[in-house]
Amino acid sequence: MALARVAFGKVRAQSVRSMASATTVRLAQRALSTSAPRLSTGEDKTMSSEEMVQLCKDHTMYTWSAQAAVNPIPISHCDGVYMYRPDGTRLLDMNSQLMCSNIGHNNQRVIKAIQDQAAELAYVSPMTATRIRAKVGKKLADLMPGDIDKFLFCLSGAEANENAIKLARQYTGKSKILTRHRAFHGATNATMTLTGDPRRWSNEPGMPGVVRVMDPYPYNYSFGTTEEEIAQNNLRYVEEVIMYEGPGTIAAMLVETVTGTNGVLAPPKGYLEGLRELTEKNGILLICDEVMAGFGRTGKFMAFEHANIVPDLVTMAKGLTSAYLPLGAVGMRKDIADYFDNNVFWGGLTYNSHPVCLAAADAAIDVLMEDKLIERTQQMELVMRSELDALKAKHPSVKEGRCIGLFGMVDVQRNSKGDLIAPYNGSHPAMLEMVKELSKSIYTFARWSHFTLCPPLIISEDELREGFGVIDRALDITDAAFEG
Repeated sequence: MALARVAFGKVRAQSVRSMASATTVRLAQRALSTSAPRLSTGEDKTMSSEEMVQLCKDHTMYTWSAQAAVNPIPISHCDGVYMYRPDGTRLLDMNSQLMCSNIGHNNQRVIKAIQDQAAELAYVSPMTATRIRAKVGKKLADLMPGDIDKFLFCLSGAEANENAIKLARQYTGKSKILTRHRAFHGATNATMTLTGDPRRWSNEPGMPGVVRVMDPYPYNYSFGTTEEEIAQNNLRYVEEVIMYEGPGTIAAMLVETVTGTNGVLAPPKGYLEGLRELTEKNGILLICDEVMAGFGRTGKFMAFEHANIVPDLVTMAKGLTSAYLPLGAVGMRKDIADYFDNNVFWGGLTYNSHPVCLAAADAAIDVLMEDKLIERTQQMELVMRSELDALKAKHPSVKEGRCIGLFGMVDVQRNSKGDLIAPYNGSHPAMLEMVKELSKSIYTFARWSHFTLCPPLIISEDELREGFGVIDRALDITDAAFEG
C-alpha cells in the first residue's frame, strides 16, 4: 500500500509538472496573440444608438435615478470639447462630464502615457515601490502649497474623503466631523453622511459622529448683506456650534473649498482665512475637499490658494487625471505624515497607487501645467463672466449667474421677488423643458432651479460663446413662465 502511494505520488507529480508546462505554453501563446493592440469589432463600432441605449438599460445599473426613468445619451467618442453620438452629431461639453475632464477629451499625450505604462507595468501590489508612484508623489509635493508633501492614493473623491476622515480621527484621537448642509462629498456610506444635501436622506442614519452646520450662503437664511458681514456672522455661529459640541471631541471640519453642485459658491471674503484660524484655535483639523475645484478649475492649482491658507488635509480626484482613469488622493501636512511614521494607519486599498492610473495623472498634470491651462482659465473667466452678465440683463428668469474660473452656475427665478423657479429638492415644468432644449446641443448638469457651466479648460472663446448662444435661446422657455 505504501509503495502504491509512492508510485501514485510520482505519477501525480509528473502530471502536475506536465500540466504546469502546458499551461505555461498556453499563457505564452496567449501573450503573443494579444501583444498587439486589439481593435473593437466591427459590430461594436457600428452599434446603433437604439441598441446601445437598450443594452445598457437592460444589463447595467444607472445611479441617482429610477431605472425606468433613465434616458441616457448614446455616445460613441469624445474629442476636445465635444461629445459625439453614433450618428455623428455632437454635443458641446459645457460640464466637463461630471466636472472632471479638465484638459478636454482624447488628449494623445495622456493616452500614450497610459499605453506605455500598461506595457511597462500594469499592476503591482501597493506594498511595493514603483517608478511612477515615486514620480507622481514628488510632482504633487512640488506643486502643493505649504508643507503638504505626502499623499495617499485611492480611486475616487469619495474614497479620498473617506480616508481623510480616517486619517483625521486616527491622528487626533477624536471622533466628530463638522460638515456643511450645502455639501456633497461622495456616495459611499460615510461620505453620504458627510454630505448635507437631500441625496443623503435615503442613506441615513449612516456614519455616526457627523455634525452639520449652515454654510456662509444657506439656501434661504442670510448671514448678512456684504461678504465681510456674511463671513464674520457665519464664523461666529460655527464657533458657537464648536462650543456646544466640545472642541475636544471634534477631529476635523470638512468643507468643499468652493461649493460644487449645491451652488458653485465661492466663499465670501475672509471666510476661509477665518475658518483656518478658528479650527487652529480649537485644535480641529481643516480638510479641504478639492475634488471638483482643484487642478485649475477656479484659476488656481487648488482653490484654497485664493485665500492663501494651507489646510491640514486636502482631498482630490476628477481633475487629478482629468478622468482619463479613476484616481483620488489625500494630501497631508508634514505633522500628520510624521505621526504615521511610528503609528499604524489602519486603512488600505487593493488599487492604492495603481501604476496605470498614476501614469494618467502624471501626464494630465503635465498637460495642465505645460499648456498653461490655469492661466488660460483666468482669462476665460472674463469671457464667462461677460456672457453670464448678458444673460442676466436679457432674461427676466435669470436670478444670478456666477463663476470663479471656469466653474459657473445659473440660478433661475420665477418672479421679480427672486423666488427660485422650483422648490428645494423639487422641479418645475419650464425648467425641465429648458433642460431638454439645452440637451439637444450642449451637455450640462441641471437640477432644481440651477444648471452648471464647467467646460473643459481648453475651451476656446468661440466655443464658449457657442455654448452660451444655446443657453440664451433655451432661457426663452423659463422667461415664458416668469410671473413678473
